[in-house]
Amino acid sequence: MASKVYFTNFRTTYRENLPQKLARLVKKAGMLEGIDFNNKFTAIKIHFGEPGNLSYLRPNYAKVIVDLIKGQGGRVFLTDCNTLYVGRRKNAPDHLEAAYENGYNPFTTGCHVIIADGLKGTDEVLVPIDGEYVKEAKIGRAVMDADIIISMNHFKGHECTGFGGALKNLGMGCGSRAGKMEMHSAGKPTILKGQCIGCGACAKICAHSAITIENKKASIDHSKCVGCGRCIGICPMDAAVAANDESNDILNCKIAEYAQAVIKGRPNFHISLVVDVSPNCDCHAENDVPIVPNVGMFASFDPVALDMACADAVNRQPVIAGSVLSELPQIRNDRFTDSHPETNWMSSVNHAEKIGVGTKEYELIEI
Repeated sequence: MASKVYFTNFRTTYRENLPQKLARLVKKAGMLEGIDFNNKFTAIKIHFGEPGNLSYLRPNYAKVIVDLIKGQGGRVFLTDCNTLYVGRRKNAPDHLEAAYENGYNPFTTGCHVIIADGLKGTDEVLVPIDGEYVKEAKIGRAVMDADIIISMNHFKGHECTGFGGALKNLGMGCGSRAGKMEMHSAGKPTILKGQCIGCGACAKICAHSAITIENKKASIDHSKCVGCGRCIGICPMDAAVAANDESNDILNCKIAEYAQAVIKGRPNFHISLVVDVSPNCDCHAENDVPIVPNVGMFASFDPVALDMACADAVNRQPVIAGSVLSELPQIRNDRFTDSHPETNWMSSVNHAEKIGVGTKEYELIEI
């Protein structure tokens, strides 16, 4: 059966602004009727945006959902996990400062921000899923401690997965540092010798004695390394890095399996805003010109159908003049593959459907 995906455009009137329209959308989609929020811990998984990037979702949208859930007696918080790469969100204090800088704080959203995988990205829960690619997903503890999961997604392009929507926000976004490394990498972390100062912090934190210091340089014995990623989090020089050697198709499949680990057995609901559709992820400290015009707001209980509906909507849009797509000699029918020809976003939704996360078939209901 096709899943219902609810949609509204960004047109407003003097009687209804965009926050009010978003509230009407999620009510019509059945979020309040379909989920008992009363006294339940509710995690709203959202990307706070890397400082310098201005295409991330405005906190005003999050406040709408926070207020609706609080109105139902829910105990709601905004959350994300630390990043694997170098930036302003690789540990909890820096991550919180970045979130506050971008407007995600209790004064603007009406709830607290919790970094789900703790101080250094190592506070995780191992979730057995016995998937084709992942046997045990490593998910941020605060996400797994929640009773209900709501994803709020900025739908945009992505240089590895084609696009970032509900599945990526749930799968990659909720993975701990070790989880993110598992999705991105077919191997183990390595040491960039030119950046290593031989301080020994990585060797001290390694629980498996896989790291040694010789001639003031660290090295990792991959026969002992279990890929936990703690060395990446502790290194003061960012010399410990993930291999990033997994194929994009398998990366997408792993993301789908991680998304399954996050939502299985718990009430969940998903909201995507197709606005400021930048060609790259909000993890970048910059954002390029949107590749297509703003489309609207989508909501569904099915993250697979939601991603499919958003992708179809984007691919129906004209290319914006001055964007990276407008510079291409030939434009095809897929805005994401045109932006990043080495990606195949269908591998994510196909695998998610295969393992039972949702269905690609959807009925679009416009309000």
